[in-house]
Amino acid sequence: MTAPTPDWDAIATRIKAKALDLGFSAVGIADIDLSEEAPRLEAWLAQNYHGEMDYMARNVAMRSAPDQLLPGTLRVVCVALDYLPPDAGFARNLKAEEQAYISRYAGGRDYHKLMRNRLKKLGDAIKAEAAECQFRPFVDSAPLLERPLARNAGLGWVGKHSLLLNRQAGSWFFLGELLVDLPLPVDTPHSGDCGSCTACLTACPTGAIVAPYVVDSRRCISYLTIEADGPIPEALRPALGNRIYGCDDCQLICPWNRVAPLTQESDFHTRAPLKGANLLTLWQWDEATFLKQTEGSPIRRIGFARWQRNLAVALGNAPASDAVLSALTQGLGRVNAMVDEHIQWAIARQQSQAQPADRRQQRLIRSIEKGLPRDA
Repeated sequence: MTAPTPDWDAIATRIKAKALDLGFSAVGIADIDLSEEAPRLEAWLAQNYHGEMDYMARNVAMRSAPDQLLPGTLRVVCVALDYLPPDAGFARNLKAEEQAYISRYAGGRDYHKLMRNRLKKLGDAIKAEAAECQFRPFVDSAPLLERPLARNAGLGWVGKHSLLLNRQAGSWFFLGELLVDLPLPVDTPHSGDCGSCTACLTACPTGAIVAPYVVDSRRCISYLTIEADGPIPEALRPALGNRIYGCDDCQLICPWNRVAPLTQESDFHTRAPLKGANLLTLWQWDEATFLKQTEGSPIRRIGFARWQRNLAVALGNAPASDAVLSALTQGLGRVNAMVDEHIQWAIARQQSQAQPADRRQQRLIRSIEKGLPRDA
């Protein structure tokens, strides 16, 4: 007797309901065809826009072929999880030059493990429905083109800043994927776009968005403060301002983020030691304190040397003061020669300022203040 054909529509409906029950903000299902994305990735790599991120140039073919990660893969269940914390203080933090600006995704708990565990639970729930199912969860842990996949799953469109955008959620959300070998019905790819808006291009402090949808990572403040292991190019240091871990400017200026919801995950709330933290206070942390205060945080992965490097640049950009000069001088020889070079630059900058306010930065702050999400 032939086994009845599973009701894949009903199973897909239950999968989506389970994903929402697990706390994900949105869920959709995509097929695995990313053939149109391969030439774009290759062109981006050919320009060396990936900088020191050598992993981007590895497994290029695999990035547009999810079934190479899990043989037999037919669909990708894509999920999103809101992370915008309450009282984020966007404009206030950028204006307070003596305070540290930390990208909003990084003030709380590292999202990778949290999301992966939930995706594993989702996979187990699917397996309870279809025992033969094979699955693999991924959260920034494999060569997957997650944004095109999420777009194909109907979760949003890829904006001109290269991030995924959604009319209801803006861009303040994480993405994750669950590869499955089931012929589930797929969702309609999102057809939205940014229209004629170019706010993110003009707001980027370093001009890293070199064309709509194209980011030169080597100029991106998030790349410079997180991914780059060596010296930050001297010409770009003034543009970092007080940003010591990541940058949100292209998201802050985006009109869609004015209606973005706050996260329901208390783990993503900004930790007290990082909330409105003074640059000098963070500069005084030794390595043991840094490791303790960033335990379970994405910030910890940059290590103490890069943390000190970033802080040195921010202190160099801070208003001139004897306290800053003294603290910088005392920091010489504390970590390594690379950090010392940034300290010397910061000392020279402190000694030579009066620094005129960066006009682009001031325009950005004024624009942000006109339409911030609530509790921002």
